[in-house]
Amino acid sequence: MHDGLMRASLFLMRYTSFVSRTACVLMFLADAPFAAPQIGVPAAAPQTTAPAASQDPLKRDTPQSSVFSFLEAAHAKNYTRARRYLDLRNVSRSDRAGKGAELSGQLAQVLDRDVDFDIGSLSRSPEGDEQDSLPADLELVDTFMVDGKSEPLELERVTLKSGGKVWLFSEKSLALIPKLAVLTSTSPIEKHLPPVLVNWTLIQTPLWRWISRWLSRLAVYLLDQLLARVAPKMDGSVLKSLIAPLQFLFPVIVFRAAIEPIGPSPLLRLDLDRALVVLLFLGIAWLCARIVDVFTGRLREHLIARHSAISYSVLPLGSRVVKLTILLLALMAVLNDWGYNTSTILAGLGVGGLAIALAAQKTVENLFGGVAVISDRPVSIGDYCKFGDKAGTVEDIGIRSTRVRTIDRTLVSVPNGMFSSMTIENFARRDKMLFHITLNLRRDTQPDQVRSLLQSIGENLTRDPRIEEGATPIRFIGVGAYSLDLEIFVYIRTKDGDEFLKTQQELLLTVLDEIAAAGTALAIPTQASVVYSTAPADQPSPDAAMPVQAAVRNNRN
Repeated sequence: MHDGLMRASLFLMRYTSFVSRTACVLMFLADAPFAAPQIGVPAAAPQTTAPAASQDPLKRDTPQSSVFSFLEAAHAKNYTRARRYLDLRNVSRSDRAGKGAELSGQLAQVLDRDVDFDIGSLSRSPEGDEQDSLPADLELVDTFMVDGKSEPLELERVTLKSGGKVWLFSEKSLALIPKLAVLTSTSPIEKHLPPVLVNWTLIQTPLWRWISRWLSRLAVYLLDQLLARVAPKMDGSVLKSLIAPLQFLFPVIVFRAAIEPIGPSPLLRLDLDRALVVLLFLGIAWLCARIVDVFTGRLREHLIARHSAISYSVLPLGSRVVKLTILLLALMAVLNDWGYNTSTILAGLGVGGLAIALAAQKTVENLFGGVAVISDRPVSIGDYCKFGDKAGTVEDIGIRSTRVRTIDRTLVSVPNGMFSSMTIENFARRDKMLFHITLNLRRDTQPDQVRSLLQSIGENLTRDPRIEEGATPIRFIGVGAYSLDLEIFVYIRTKDGDEFLKTQQELLLTVLDEIAAAGTALAIPTQASVVYSTAPADQPSPDAAMPVQAAVRNNRN
């Protein structure tokens, strides 16, 4: 019972802002008939400090009065007055009338269609809201998402030639209005809805939008309650992603219900029914795709917590396959509702699919290659691997190809059919790393020095906890052409490349210290040159006293 009360209180809190806006509008309507086409400027609510009397005849002294007066003029189609609330100082006088009227109409449409916009939240002070983070001469009116970026709609306080200060929609915001008008243009659904749902408005909002919004919120609330009983550990916020497809579905359902009392002609009804079937099944497919996203997101979090590589490779591809299947099922359902024989279509698709498979063998090969890569998992997303003559980090395993980021930061796309048949060396699966070097000591190194090096280096390797040594980590392996050769073969207990390089550096420096302490050094390859002179015996050779290098140089000449 306590949990139910808590959820009910949370549900009521969600609509607190809506109730406050409705109350504000009702206050505005207190002195005018409800059906009046225009709304008078509301009397200021009692405040601790009374606002200063308006000095501007257009009521542009405060942000709230400026926006309210603008909307009042725009709703009355008085664009000559409405453009006076826009900062058109940088627009030529000949263009101000036309451009001002166009921008005024678009701006009024933008503000009317934003259900989250609240005039009552704007400041009633001539100085604006001094508590926000904006400069003193700017006031935030609303924010919109344009091309994935939040863009503000602002008022700017400007000084008139008369010396008075007024609040106008800033020049920067005016440049944004045409884009916002496109984003908030009439919904395509309104073109097919009955006029009664579009023309009837409540608080200047079409009736069908109220119905859609309330029904979708009610559905989300009911789903939230159901989810709380079925999966109490799941956060109800995941249902926010379902609001968009539900808002798409409910107008379709409402329109379908409204067709019955209207009674259109049979031909028109057939066309409307077919169009509604398409919209209905596409909406259902959209809703199912969102549910798949929610499910895969939760499953990914569960697998990441267990450090499972499936969350990076199998889940994305599986999600795509499921969404594609949902879309195909939706299309088949549409065709079946339109009266087509889906069995015949499926049989035709089987024959056509065979022909397509023969014609697109490489595509089919890549598809099954992707399945092989994901099921066998020679690599996962994020693994560093070597394949063929290339190496890099796997970034994505798709249906057709696998994308690898190389060391040169280029992106290589390898068809899955080819990638699955390659010999792949996965460096990310190493449990330890090999340290293997050969020391070439000088030929004049004494046997006792070799024994001393074998003992001292071996003890250092055995004492180091980072080293996994075998029975003989260092051994004397032979006498070379110009050196005595010692081999070190051990494993370093790490999978991190940077940690390996750091340990290898310390081991090499230790080896050099031990060689120096033993009184020997590493060998340097040398080569002796013998020079023969062709001068007569009774005449000394002119090169007899020259160094060997010079003699060789002359002999070459």
